Amino acid sequence: MSEIAEEINRLHRRVGTRQVETGEARTVLLRRTYDAEIADVWDAVTSPERIARWFMPVSGELKVGGRYQLEGNAGGEILECVEPERLRVSWLFGPDPGFSEVEVRLTPEDGERTVLELEHVSVVPEEFWDRFGPGAVGVGWDLGLYGLRLHLAGRGLSKEEAATWHTTPDGRTFITGSGESWGEAYADSGADAETAARTTAATIAFYTGTEA
Repeated sequence: MSEIAEEINRLHRRVGTRQVETGEARTVLLRRTYDAEIADVWDAVTSPERIARWFMPVSGELKVGGRYQLEGNAGGEILECVEPERLRVSWLFGPDPGFSEVEVRLTPEDGERTVLELEHVSVVPEEFWDRFGPGAVGVGWDLGLYGLRLHLAGRGLSKEEAATWHTTPDGRTFITGSGESWGEAYADSGADAETAARTTAATIAFYTGTEA
């Protein structure tokens, strides 16, 4: 089995719903284990200098109640930070983002490994969900957690490599496998086969740049 296929299979994915103050929210949950101690993983997901090396540059007042901004991407408020176990932030993008939160939870395993759970809860416009399903955010988080794995192993991509990785054979293989896995998770949550297949194809086309 190739390294990319192994990476896809290391992730557990789940799709669901949750009631929030503004209505019914969609949820995607990712879980995987890293070969790194919890203190190292926590530092990698909370240190601005390290976040920039595996994800993207971040600025702001990085403490509870402060606001952060990822370069060219989401921003929001740091809602909760319990070292080294839990980080919860609002995740807002665009002029009218609505409700959206991301929570990262870390659990030590056998002392030298760490289980990471990432849950993204958001109220999604129905037309967007109908077109892309959970893969719209799911594939993006899969890519991010793969970047974290490379970083923790000392194999991170340069900024230039990361910008074009989705066009490489490995990048396309990863995106396709990730998209298909989110389609399976969507079907497991109760979506019919046609909807899961249609949204999977749209997601893969979007991320690989082949969208019509």
